Amino acid sequence: MRELILKMSMSLDGFVAGPAGEVEWMFSGDPEAVAWSVAAVSKASLHIMGSRTFHDMAAYWPTATGVFASPMNQIPKAVFSKRRLAILDESNAGHAPSGALQPGAESWSETYVASGDLAGEIAGLKAGDGLPIIAHGGASFARSLIAEDLIDQYVLLVHPVVLGNGMPIFSGVSPSRRLKLISSTAFPGGSVAQIYRPA
Repeated sequence: MRELILKMSMSLDGFVAGPAGEVEWMFSGDPEAVAWSVAAVSKASLHIMGSRTFHDMAAYWPTATGVFASPMNQIPKAVFSKRRLAILDESNAGHAPSGALQPGAESWSETYVASGDLAGEIAGLKAGDGLPIIAHGGASFARSLIAEDLIDQYVLLVHPVVLGNGMPIFSGVSPSRRLKLISSTAFPGGSVAQIYRPA
């Protein structure tokens, strides 16, 4: 059975985005942290995300040329949305001029739309063997996965920035739960990669 990994960047005070969804603070330019993140997302057999995150990523990655472009474009995707195929039409996934598209960009328009019960859809995706499934958020989708206790591993890149306010993923978790630290890796730029499993 494939494992489900929640991989997210987080501020020191526990937010995954600013109040209006600001994420610029995540891009510190620390080469070692970037290399670690690329390696992490490259290990996925499937990327999953909520509809808002899918909309943003499908508009960006097909023509992007950075180090994340290959794993984000070439690995299959699933989007969780009650609006079925409308989400693919609205995202304009893969509709950039063909000369601008990166290898694998068409995968965004071929994304599986998971519109059923969250736990049931996750169970179906996890069935069978293979590399892990990586969940990218956004915050609301991550909270839903956490609330239903569907995460096998938490991969959190904690950045040395305090936002003071923003979008958390652990707020309102009930009942409380304990996690076991698997590894912690500090990078020269001050970010720390922390990997946890349910205790």
